[in-house]
Amino acid sequence: MAVVYQALHRRVSSLVCRLHSTYVTKMRYLNRLKEDDNLCRQAQASGTFYLFHNLSPFLQKVEKKYLVPQLSAAEMKRILEKLPEPERWLEKSVLIGCSEEHRPHFALDLGALDKSAIESELQGSFTDLRKALFVVDGKDSPLLASAQSLLRWHDSHQYCSKTGQPTQKNRAGSKRVCHASGVTYYPQMSPVVITLVSDGSRCLLARQPSFPRGMFTALSGFCDMGENVEETVRREVAEEVGLEVESLRYSASQHWPFPSSSLMIACHALVGAQRTEISMDSLELEEARWFGLEEIVEGLKREPSSPKQDDGSSLPWFPPKQAIAHQLIREWVQQQSA
Repeated sequence: MAVVYQALHRRVSSLVCRLHSTYVTKMRYLNRLKEDDNLCRQAQASGTFYLFHNLSPFLQKVEKKYLVPQLSAAEMKRILEKLPEPERWLEKSVLIGCSEEHRPHFALDLGALDKSAIESELQGSFTDLRKALFVVDGKDSPLLASAQSLLRWHDSHQYCSKTGQPTQKNRAGSKRVCHASGVTYYPQMSPVVITLVSDGSRCLLARQPSFPRGMFTALSGFCDMGENVEETVRREVAEEVGLEVESLRYSASQHWPFPSSSLMIACHALVGAQRTEISMDSLELEEARWFGLEEIVEGLKREPSSPKQDDGSSLPWFPPKQAIAHQLIREWVQQQSA
């Protein structure tokens, strides 16, 4: 029996090591592409490309599914060969990852070209990212989000904030350099807390005037300079709904490209059961209220196009599963049902 156990242990350990080695090798390869312009240039000849047009990703609809096509280097060459200096266009692409087989993925924005001509040739359409994130396969959403964020960052950092001189992008798009000042700029994300507040038996959700009709979600806000996550959560809850957080716990995090590249830090916060009267900041929010378990469960089943109530108002519905707010709400339901 001991011999069998040892053999099984060796096989499991070997598998874990192979998986770990694959990940380490992949990460080190990506790092080399970011640091070596010549290697990245060679990789573009065998890589795949995700297309954007003015930051909207290119999608293809096949039956009822939306797919995110990966164009080969040959297909990209065919599209770009109609333009002067096609190689200069490839230099605008940014590295966004690679496959397990080490095939690099790049994103390229063709906003200067005629959108309808590209859509006609490739039989698809450029779709607003807010819609795209909720119709494509879950594994594609993070890639599109990170690609758009990186493309937007390069578009808005073409000049040095110190000298006003043009900055130069490296081949992979992992940085920009001002050769006049020697300053190197790296893409950055802004930390944002998103917090589901509970009094133990209910959870608090709110909506802003800009939200789609009927949609409620968790409270959120940017971290101020010098704040830690705990301080931000307590401040945001106090500012937006006038409640004092007694305790909080971390749940998860998610990159989110709106309004610019943000790191969403998701938390659960508990307020005292005796101090639950909402004092809403009307400059920030349109509505904030407590929801019971049954109402939350029903709201999770609804789509944005759900039938309206008798008075014409929309029934409450919540962010789709790709959003981390959905995960927070699901976790709260599971906790209440346990």
